[in-house]
Amino acid sequence: MKKRLLCALLALSLLTLPGCKRDPEPVEVTAFAMDTVIQLTAYDGNTGGTRAFLGELTARLAELDSQLSATREDSFVYAVNHAGGEWVEVPDSTVFALLHDALSLCETTGGALDITAYPAVKAWGFTGEEHRVPSPAELETLAEKIDYTAVALSDWAGERHRGGAALPQGMEMDLGAVAKGFAGDLLAGEVRDVGITSALLDLGQSTIVAVGSKPQGTPWRIGVVDPARPGSYFAVVELEDCAMGTSGGYQRYFEQDGITYWHILDPDTAAPARSGLVSVTVVSPCALTCDGLSTALFVMGLEDGAQFWQDHPELDFEVIFVTETGEIYRTAGLEGRFSLAEGYEDREVKVLE
Repeated sequence: MKKRLLCALLALSLLTLPGCKRDPEPVEVTAFAMDTVIQLTAYDGNTGGTRAFLGELTARLAELDSQLSATREDSFVYAVNHAGGEWVEVPDSTVFALLHDALSLCETTGGALDITAYPAVKAWGFTGEEHRVPSPAELETLAEKIDYTAVALSDWAGERHRGGAALPQGMEMDLGAVAKGFAGDLLAGEVRDVGITSALLDLGQSTIVAVGSKPQGTPWRIGVVDPARPGSYFAVVELEDCAMGTSGGYQRYFEQDGITYWHILDPDTAAPARSGLVSVTVVSPCALTCDGLSTALFVMGLEDGAQFWQDHPELDFEVIFVTETGEIYRTAGLEGRFSLAEGYEDREVKVLE
């Protein structure tokens, strides 16, 4: 008995010696923002201070959300959509940066990502609970109103001379395809600024940002949802100081007359994108890139999406494509960071070079 007690005391004393540190306990904060549940997890020795800091981040996220909502009558986006073509002052430099970056990505993708598709999204009922299938004539009219190049954005010259934005009457925008990614980048920057080197920011709907690695120095392991079985993961991606975003037809959809209609719309047709893909996952140091490109590549399809990856190394991203027939493709840059999950080890994965 004395021997066991001495061993226990010796083990306890070793933990208190300089250089013998336990891993910090995770501090988690959960909130609802941007139409989804978000969870921020950080590892830091100052538990109370970290919890308060994460609480401040959720408040910052809610504030940003209040400016970006297309349905809140007091938001910036709502004001632009209902200004009848008049200029609306951008509330702050953060919102200006988001709008600028979103339009840049729309241009880079050739309009496969288009932030002015909101009228079509509403017409299909994806902003509410009553879904419907618009007629061909209505879709043609809706498609004519989707054009990101019609968004006017004046330069930002400081707080005294804020930028402005305007849209032609009858057009509306929605930043939902990039907002979570932009917010992830923003929050990750603030986490790093206070000296936290290990955190995972889960912004819901498959947008995740990893700050550093796990406390033990190992990568974060994030599951990629199986589109055929949304409750399961077919693969795992390892992240360190990186983000991941997924767009899939399984996330929001409805069925009518035996046909499935999902929320990812093709700007050219104003209808659900029929590109032969059911899921696209993008991995990049930039969460906004992950968010926006996962949607754009879904619209492009496998062949054009793979070509886009080859043509744009400056965007620094990798991709996982899943086709309607269940084929899995990944880009070569994921070597060593991608693995099939348990139960999926026999699936073939084709590597895009």
